[in-house]
Amino acid sequence: MSEPSQQKRTRQRAVTAGTDEKRERILRVAERLFASQGYTNTTMAQIVRELSVSKPFVYYYFRDKQEIFETLSWLPAVDCFTSMDFAPDDARPAHVKVAEGLERLIRATINHYPAAFFPYREPQVYRTEYLAAQKKLANHFYERLCALLEQGRAEGCFDFSETRITAQAACSLPGFLYNWYRPDGRLPPEAMVRELSRLAWRVIGLRQTFSTPSNNRRP
Repeated sequence: MSEPSQQKRTRQRAVTAGTDEKRERILRVAERLFASQGYTNTTMAQIVRELSVSKPFVYYYFRDKQEIFETLSWLPAVDCFTSMDFAPDDARPAHVKVAEGLERLIRATINHYPAAFFPYREPQVYRTEYLAAQKKLANHFYERLCALLEQGRAEGCFDFSETRITAQAACSLPGFLYNWYRPDGRLPPEAMVRELSRLAWRVIGLRQTFSTPSNNRRP
């Protein structure tokens, strides 16, 4: 899987610690502005002003604000949609991998707040090329999740009927976080991960007699 080509070219310019740090600074300022006022209401001029730099400084790293927005969205997409990837020599049962993978998905969504929520809030922003790359990641994720679900069901670990519907229902839990989640809410982030993970495990019909990731992680 590869990131969109324009983002790849941008990343290739960031070859030193200094340039990485400057690029990251731009992303963090832009992320805060996009989160607080939306994509349309955020301008490159505002980003430049918040950074107290010149326009060429920002344009050296990013073509325009759309590329900044897509760059911010890409890392969460990768982390979320590779959460069902396991090493070829990982021989743990399917139900353990599914439970752990769903927990990873939820944790990645929360850890990447607020950029992980941008695709849900403003899906119209992205270029066709970006959406195609994102869809490829999503297909990769669901292929692995559905295969593991069917394997776990065959082993008597899950209780569900429709594989794809079950997979999508379980993954909709972190998907709807953008409507209400706040890092400073009643539950701290890790407690939220645990709570949502337990709910996701119920959706897939994980039988209570089988253990969950907390005591089945690989060393």
